[in-house]
Amino acid sequence: MDAATVASAFKTAAIRAPDAIYCKSATGSLTYAQAAGAIQSLADELRADVQGRSAALILPNSKAFLIAYFAVLFAGGKPALINHGHPAPTIAKLLGSLDAAVVLSDHEQGKGTTRLLNDDLLGVLVKPVDMNGLIDPSTSEDIAAIMYSGGTTGLPKQVPHSNASIIATMERGDWGWRTRADEVWLPVAPFTHIYGFLMGLTNPIMQSGTTVIPERFQPDLIVDMLETEKVTIFGGGPPAIYQAVMASSKFADAKFTNLRICPGGGAPFPLDVHNRWEAATGLKIYEGYGMTEIAPISINTDEHGVKPGSAGKAVPDTLIEIVDLETGDTVLPTSEAGEIRVKGPHMMTGYTGNPEETAIALRHGFVYTGDIGTLDNEGFLTITDRKKNVIFVSGFNVFPREVEEMLLTHPAISGSCAVARAHKRSGEVPVAFVTLRSDVDVANIMAFCKHNLIAYKLPEDVIILPEMPLTPAGKVDRTVLQSSLKAQS
Repeated sequence: MDAATVASAFKTAAIRAPDAIYCKSATGSLTYAQAAGAIQSLADELRADVQGRSAALILPNSKAFLIAYFAVLFAGGKPALINHGHPAPTIAKLLGSLDAAVVLSDHEQGKGTTRLLNDDLLGVLVKPVDMNGLIDPSTSEDIAAIMYSGGTTGLPKQVPHSNASIIATMERGDWGWRTRADEVWLPVAPFTHIYGFLMGLTNPIMQSGTTVIPERFQPDLIVDMLETEKVTIFGGGPPAIYQAVMASSKFADAKFTNLRICPGGGAPFPLDVHNRWEAATGLKIYEGYGMTEIAPISINTDEHGVKPGSAGKAVPDTLIEIVDLETGDTVLPTSEAGEIRVKGPHMMTGYTGNPEETAIALRHGFVYTGDIGTLDNEGFLTITDRKKNVIFVSGFNVFPREVEEMLLTHPAISGSCAVARAHKRSGEVPVAFVTLRSDVDVANIMAFCKHNLIAYKLPEDVIILPEMPLTPAGKVDRTVLQSSLKAQS
């Protein structure tokens, strides 16, 4: 990319295609020129307060989010992307540690000054843009986004990314999911999540593409939009999203004639999901891997190779190593499982105000991911599991993904998740949660497990759910499932 900053990348897109549709939602659409005018109006309003300071965005995926993000950049501020789905106490704590000059939100926030904004309020901001006056004050080293990582067991950690880091992220995303002119993107992950940020906010502007924003994730709605909006790139995200879309009553009869790229990420994809999606649509899911601290790390691509079930090969100028779980210092041989560590030009420099967590995650110049995986002799990375999700049964390591993949080969099972339950003799045992596509009883599933798994990997129990609980990022919420087991004990 020629652009050195994210703001200048947007400006280039707007100059290139001012009349192209930039973003569209149920409330209407904005061309690039109209969006630039709204960004300029809001930036002029915010500049005196936010220049050199952070500004919090607490908005759902919307046109307003996109306008607010770029307005803060053009005003010389640092956008802090706080998930709109967080409960109020969590938001209050995040704002308390941020010292934001202003909060841009669709409702009043308890701390600091709130600038109310939503799609309905954008109208007054849309004015003719003066491109010469739309000046990007930032440098490549200035902060382009403050993102948040983790938070399942504590307060999410601040991850500031510079313009240089985000531009490198965009370039590597485009290396994996090659885009063309006139792309129509349908993102479903929150724009505050690194995957949703890439699919909904940054990479669509690289070719002056259109971002179509659903009001919510509802499978029937997504199927309709994939057809009617002539979507070319479906930012589906984790496997649970693809599974839910395939479970839609409208999916079997849908014709996605314009769809050509189906990225996947956020959690490892079972082979069953790859196979069912390709059988139904004729399209591959191009699975990749990344995290807030560095993304993307690897991607499956037609040019460099596709291996279903893997997360692909390392993106350019990025080194992936597998190291021992005990010390993290010994690089392991090909095909041996260990912790994944990675480094590249788009990696974080640390967690703001959190030297302890920074010291754990950043060692020897690498980001230690906390994920377990293997590298094969062709360079394909396969994610085995999260380090913290490994189930320890009588001294054996049980990787939940192996149990989950096996369960998904049962013709009646549509979704699966295996978590640990404490056990007096074994230490821990697996418990499997499943969702169904056709009727089957627990005894049948247990018999299927016994036929396919060694004894120490067998689930002690199988629990049938109407649907899997999901995190705001669309991943299966293991914490909720784990908590439900504790509540039953």
